[in-house]
Amino acid sequence: MRVTAIYTYPIKALRGIRLDEARLGPQGIEHDRRFMLCRVEPDGQLRNVTLAGNPQCALFAQDVVGPDIHVRYLAPHPPVVPPHPHQDSVLRVPLRPDVAALPKVHVNLHQSLVDAHRMGSPYDDWFAACFGFPMALIFIGDERRPILGTFAPQPPAGTRPGPPPWLAFSDVAPLLFASEQSLRNVSARLSGGTMDMVKFRPNIVVDGEAEFDEDYWADLSVHGEPAFTLTKMCCRCSSINVDYDTGRLAQGDDGIVLKKLMADRRVDLGYKYSPVFGKYGFLAPGRDCLTLRVGDPVAVESRSLERPVCDWPLKSKSDARFYQYSA
Repeated sequence: MRVTAIYTYPIKALRGIRLDEARLGPQGIEHDRRFMLCRVEPDGQLRNVTLAGNPQCALFAQDVVGPDIHVRYLAPHPPVVPPHPHQDSVLRVPLRPDVAALPKVHVNLHQSLVDAHRMGSPYDDWFAACFGFPMALIFIGDERRPILGTFAPQPPAGTRPGPPPWLAFSDVAPLLFASEQSLRNVSARLSGGTMDMVKFRPNIVVDGEAEFDEDYWADLSVHGEPAFTLTKMCCRCSSINVDYDTGRLAQGDDGIVLKKLMADRRVDLGYKYSPVFGKYGFLAPGRDCLTLRVGDPVAVESRSLERPVCDWPLKSKSDARFYQYSA
């Protein structure tokens, strides 16, 4: 197999950036999901913004230019919100803002808690003008979210345990892998015959060996060297039904992709009402960094005999917790 595409998403839920080469660390691809958006409720509470709940997230293109993220709003026709001058401007967000004067805000992302930094004006104002309601741009900085359940790989036997792995604003793991062979299976279910991989929002795409074989992948090598450990499957939501051109749910077959996958892809016994596409991964134990390029050869070094089972406590607030480590 070979790597065919690499994506990063500096601001969570917005369009991804396609890369030819990427530097990876324990928290995934450099700059990936260091920022996220929240809706500011009338009482001042923050509510996480997701692509599934806010399809207009697909209308925001982002790119890394020097020390900044450049964000552009791609206004659809018909519009989703009334026009505003900010919608024609480019928002420049520093990749590494000075957090000294930024207020802390509490974020609960899938019961994985963190006190992050609110960027404030002018960033909140720009996003509010494009979404049509009050918004807050949140930066994680040096803070850490815990990995819940058994999503993180187990350290090799006989090694001294170190700090538990942690996340930025990635959902449940730092990397998401997808296969073009599996994408062809999805496309064959649609009358138009084409499903865009970007709707699955992967980080690393490989050409694959067989449809949905990635369900069983455990360890991957790159250029013959240990590179990744894959732990759990990715259970899908309605974000794969979004039309990226209109910022709305798609029409026709494109708007019922989730339903079509439910026919035979509800294969995770721990999250049995959602279909699976893709697999979550981490750098292999012992690796702190990796440079990955499109075209790099990838091989499956070990496989699971059975599909893994999701055990992340997504709905149990009693399991919500902060990252903890004492040296």
